[in-house]
Amino acid sequence: MPQLQADLARLVGIPSVSVLGFPPETRPALLEARDAVSELLREAGVETLELLELPDTAPVIVGEIPAPDGAPTVLLYGHYDVVPVGDEEKWESPPFEATERDGAIFGRGAADSKSNILMHVGALRAWDGRPPVGIKVVVEGQEETGSAFTTYPPTRPDLFAADAMVIGDMGSIRPGLPTLTVGLRGMAEVIVRVRTLAGPKHSGQFGGAAPDALIVLLHALAALHDEHGDVVVPGLRREEWTGASYSDEEFRELAEIVPGVPFVGTGGLGERLWSGPAITVTGMDVLPVDASVNAVVPSARAKLSLRIHPAQDPAEAQAALMRHLESMRPFGIAVEVEAAATGKGFFADTSGPAYDAARVALANAWGAESVFVATGGSIPLVSALSEAAPDAEILLLGTTDGFANIHAPNERVLLDEFEKAVLAEAEFFGLYADAFAGRSTASPS
Repeated sequence: MPQLQADLARLVGIPSVSVLGFPPETRPALLEARDAVSELLREAGVETLELLELPDTAPVIVGEIPAPDGAPTVLLYGHYDVVPVGDEEKWESPPFEATERDGAIFGRGAADSKSNILMHVGALRAWDGRPPVGIKVVVEGQEETGSAFTTYPPTRPDLFAADAMVIGDMGSIRPGLPTLTVGLRGMAEVIVRVRTLAGPKHSGQFGGAAPDALIVLLHALAALHDEHGDVVVPGLRREEWTGASYSDEEFRELAEIVPGVPFVGTGGLGERLWSGPAITVTGMDVLPVDASVNAVVPSARAKLSLRIHPAQDPAEAQAALMRHLESMRPFGIAVEVEAAATGKGFFADTSGPAYDAARVALANAWGAESVFVATGGSIPLVSALSEAAPDAEILLLGTTDGFANIHAPNERVLLDEFEKAVLAEAEFFGLYADAFAGRSTASPS
């Protein structure tokens, strides 16, 4: 762990903020991170390393340790890029300087996701670079912004072929509770427009009869939910969530809900957050209050983000939302809808030997039974990897936890969670190899 902490401090010190398109100004830091990660992997036993150079994309590190005879191959994924620091005044220590306090390492990327890269490195070190399974390594540099790599894996299935994958970009739902993320919500976006007048008209002269486009739009948006806050769009999948979830108190703290304001929707939190739909208005074209004028609004537009059940097809869900909006006629006025971006979700099959091995390894490392959760965020590459290797078991786990402040000021990784994740992955290699070979349990050094 002391060496892994030093390695993490080195990686956190590299301001590898990614920007869509890999512009020249972002390249020096990203390439420095690429080189540092490549060096760590090579020293941990991944001697065969290459770089994928895709258009307008930070280099993707790929590497391999050949599998022993009869052993399975495990693909290890991570990313070396980070999001911007945001308001630096809200950081209690410099964001690109790893700072240890209260049993944690603070710094941008400490949790998301440089400690997860080092989870892989530490697990390989535990086996002296000769694990009992084959290893493929994939570490990208634009996960946070998206790139050509997001859809690349299905074009090279040979490069990503594996029996199991460990996606190191997740962690425990709360500290001390080993967690496997088995679902990622899908996403679909829709743009809604209303046009009622050729131009703005004085509200005193025309208001009351001239149709206000913004009022029409607001009525259409309000009709997407019932009085409890549940989405009422037909055709969107919703099921009870049977895995673990946050407590009400944890979620209120994490969401920073203003005191006295209730949650919206009915059913369990897991159902509302992961196995049911959610619609958010992410943008609206409207005059700000300080620049308002006394006029009937002639046109209005909003962008909707629809989050869906991990197993629902996003195009199907998007079409359902568009049909529902098109069926509305607030005050007899039609709304126009336009399809925007979609993203596939992911739902794991947890019945295979990799999941059996992972549950035991996590339980041994944490001293507690592991649980299943999902997440409302998406990792677009996961569905692409699943398409490239459809028979591979995909496990999402890692060093972080639900209170790690990823993408926020004072991001941190708990050293205890970091260590246990390394131990769990190292033991997973041995247990998974045993499942294939039918022999007594191998152990890391």
